[in-house]
Amino acid sequence: MLNPDSKKRLAKLFGKNVKFNEPMSRHTSLRIGGPAWAFVTPESFEKLLELIRWSKENEIYCMVIGSGTNLLVKDGGINGIVVALKKCLDGITGIAGTGSEKDFVTVTAMAGTKLQTLCSFAINNGLEGMNFAIGIPGTVGGAIIMNAGASYGSMAGVVDSIKVLLSTGETRVILRQNLQFNYRKLSWDRKIIDIDNGQPIILSGCFSLRTSDPQKLKKQAIEILKARKKRQPSGFPSAGCFFKNPASGKTAGELIDLAGLKGKSIGGAKISSKHANFIINKGNASAEDMLALMELIQEKVLKIFNIKLEPEITIIGE
Repeated sequence: MLNPDSKKRLAKLFGKNVKFNEPMSRHTSLRIGGPAWAFVTPESFEKLLELIRWSKENEIYCMVIGSGTNLLVKDGGINGIVVALKKCLDGITGIAGTGSEKDFVTVTAMAGTKLQTLCSFAINNGLEGMNFAIGIPGTVGGAIIMNAGASYGSMAGVVDSIKVLLSTGETRVILRQNLQFNYRKLSWDRKIIDIDNGQPIILSGCFSLRTSDPQKLKKQAIEILKARKKRQPSGFPSAGCFFKNPASGKTAGELIDLAGLKGKSIGGAKISSKHANFIINKGNASAEDMLALMELIQEKVLKIFNIKLEPEITIIGE
């Protein structure tokens, strides 16, 4: 736990924007998770920078989350500080043409901006490229780090560059050619961009979009949203698709369904009867319930199909 001096320091720096022993169930779409030592929402970039430097100096674990839409926090909580960027890094900060390629426009969005805000901005300004993300919850930063996407596309297809904050307090711009997007994952060559061993924080992303007709984009967005709502469960907390789809063959949802697990429950966790790759919280689920159901799915699918399903969500905590 944080010692009294550390709590006093954080309270002085952040006032009402820091909460101690804060249940992470309040900050994840699954509505599950034990307490973090502290949960901080800095009001400015300067405050964020001060927090990162202070936590490093005091050797206190510090992690950034988006909207918690792809996150399962264990019941023991997080031994450290959790930071949300929704106050200090929110907004569309720039829009510019790309020189000779006048059909393309670059849009810069800060990491704490809701992904749907960026999607709406693109549609309203007649910019094509973001409609694949219609209906995907979360923030821009979270969507970049997870390479969020659907069958229509992913962040890998539109990200031009990102700006990151290092644990040293320095910032770097990483160009597209140095970003390695994989299925629901982003990595980069640390040697090329001179990044230390600490995990950089994404501050913003630049997106390369193509000019188009706003009405056409709106119509397309409505159809995508309808299709998403038709096939995905609603009404109960979830983290979206729980497992990554195998590289080839049937999807994770199809494999789970064929394994006869659709509708299976453990405690308060249940495999959705509508979409088998969604594990929902019926209202009283613990992380232990979720993890037990995850392991059951993995064991049965491996036994029947000889395929090891990998979680798409991020699992953290004690």
